[in-house]
This record gives sequence, C-alpha cells and structure tokens, in this order.
Amino acid sequence: MLGKFIPALAGAFLAIVAFGQPAHADILISVDKTNQRMTVSVDGAVRYEWPVSTGRAGYDTPNGTFWALAKQKDHRSKEYDDAPMPYSIFFTRSGIAVHGTKSKGLGTAASHGCVRLSVENAATLWDLVATRPLYSTTVQVNGSIPQNGQRVAKR
Repeated sequence: MLGKFIPALAGAFLAIVAFGQPAHADILISVDKTNQRMTVSVDGAVRYEWPVSTGRAGYDTPNGTFWALAKQKDHRSKEYDDAPMPYSIFFTRSGIAVHGTKSKGLGTAASHGCVRLSVENAATLWDLVATRPLYSTTVQVNGSIPQNGQRVAKR
C-alpha cells in the first residue's frame, strides 16, 4: 500500500522544491570570437555589449558553454609574469577567465586564452555577477579567431 503513495509523495516533493524557491535572474555572458564582441544578458534581456580580445592563434579561447567557477577581484597571472587580471571571473578549470585589461588592443584576438575587456567594463560585469549566486552566471563562447590579427570590434 505504501508503494502507491511513494510516487505521489515524490511528485509533491519535487513540486515544492521546484516552485518553492525564490526566482533569480540568470546572467549570460556571450562571447563571439569572430567579431570580438561580448554581450551580457540578464534574464534574456541584453544589458551590455562590449569589444573584447580573445585568444590569439596558438592560444584559442575554447568554444562551449561554461559556468562561472570562481571570481577574484585582484588576480595576478601565475603563468604570465604576474600580469594583472583585475575583476577575473574564471570559467574553466585550466584558469581561463573573463578579466579586465589596460591594453589598447581590444577588438583583436590577442590574449593567451582569456577574454579581456576594458577594466571599466570588467568592473561593471564583476558588480553584476556579484549580485547573484555564482552558479547563475553562464559563459558561452563561439566563433573562430579572426584571420591575420584583423581588428573587428569597434571601441
């Protein structure tokens, strides 16, 4: 007799878990390597569009869908001469991140795999991501490295 109630109880439990939780806004960081652009959306509405620099030939930023894994406001690269990586949002276990740069080369594929954007825009993104649980931020990367270091994004 108990066997008849288990599926009903399980369904009720799942309904409580699924619908009883407060809603949160999902953040999507979409990176287009072909056009060297980032679009940031919250709950499906575009909030920001910025020029970026992704990985150059030999250091391509990986395509795919990732979740934000960690954040560090004042990170410095252990691999590249203690280079500053302000407002880092890491999205791969190998250390690839979205982070700020003072480099003037935005709009070209120029990094060692990270997605670089202006420090000002990185701070804005950092503050936005900090308003929600880290797991609600998704990073999507697609496209391919522009040919011959071609500058494609406008500042």
